[in-house]
Amino acid sequence: MDLSFTEEEERFRQRVRKFMRDNLPDGWGAPGYKQPSGEAAMEFQREWTRRLHRAGFLGMAWPKEYGGQGASQIELAIFNEEAARFRAPSPINGVGLILAGPTIMVHGTDEQKKRYLPKILSGEELWCQGFSEPNAGSDLGSLRTRAELAGDEFVVNGQKVWTTQAHIADWCILMVRTDPDVPKHRGISYLLVDMKSPGVTVRPLRQMTGGHEFNEMFFENVRVPRTNLLGELNAGWRVGMTTLMNERGTSAFSVWLRYRITFEELVEMARKLLCRGKPATLDPVIRQQLAQVYIDLEALRYVSYRTFSQILKGGTPGPEGSISKILWSELNQRMNELAMAVEGPSSQLMRDSPYAIADGVWQFTFLRSRANTIEAGTSEIQRNIIAQRVLGLPRSY
Repeated sequence: MDLSFTEEEERFRQRVRKFMRDNLPDGWGAPGYKQPSGEAAMEFQREWTRRLHRAGFLGMAWPKEYGGQGASQIELAIFNEEAARFRAPSPINGVGLILAGPTIMVHGTDEQKKRYLPKILSGEELWCQGFSEPNAGSDLGSLRTRAELAGDEFVVNGQKVWTTQAHIADWCILMVRTDPDVPKHRGISYLLVDMKSPGVTVRPLRQMTGGHEFNEMFFENVRVPRTNLLGELNAGWRVGMTTLMNERGTSAFSVWLRYRITFEELVEMARKLLCRGKPATLDPVIRQQLAQVYIDLEALRYVSYRTFSQILKGGTPGPEGSISKILWSELNQRMNELAMAVEGPSSQLMRDSPYAIADGVWQFTFLRSRANTIEAGTSEIQRNIIAQRVLGLPRSY
């Protein structure tokens, strides 16, 4: 794989850097910078999404007929690299851009593509993902939310949980059971549901970080037009796998870049803080743990290159994305645990304390990282996928 860039690609990089400098607030990402919170943070993210769209940086690699730029995967990688370098916020409609949009492009009718894709790109309509349930999180095939056909409509009843941004979403990609009398993976369908439909209730789930990006959703006799079926009836498992492959396979490269910057900040903090009377970087145990994080980052980097190379050759994300997902999720947890060790007793001080190191940001990311090995598929499920679908190992049951 040739990792050098053409003159045209380097000009594109300079264009991205100029956009970041011109559109991010002064001091953004610097130590001590107070980012907006609450409603102000939501409005900032909406405005950031609008600016990205106007500049042509959303859906860059989407085909032009779907409103994208038709850009190369190399240009997309350059943009993600620079966004990571500037610690730029993610667009507010990430579920739509990364999950719903690509899935609709593969399985949607022409009418569905024309209806939904432009508004996903513009950020006019936000999406959430209705997959997990109280008793069907890791075992998605056991979902019990029902959808029964009544004329030209599905009537949906059931519950979903851990639904990111459901409280602000306009639409939901929803997996439902439409045939309970066939093997569980064959009786599932995939619906596009208007979140403003009567009978949809969203309740926030408060996390230990204090935020509530996750929610639970309840569906009580919610009527969904049959035209909102994505793919074929009872073939929703295949459609859902398209969504999950995009979720797990395409994010690793940008995640690695962000984690590399985070690691550099961790090393810098370890240089300044003392451990047993010396800079933490001189402590043999801390040094060994920092070295291990660096090794893990390099492993994630080259796994990401391999996935990226496959996409460049015209492939699509496959089950190998589970390798990247395990690597980045468990690496981030170890890195934040190490940050707590480096801070020592100060790790007990939260963001609202004037004595917290780095404004308590490491405490927040430590708590948030606990979700990494659950969201987008648990580590246990990822290892099963690797064993069965990548390595071809037999099932033990």
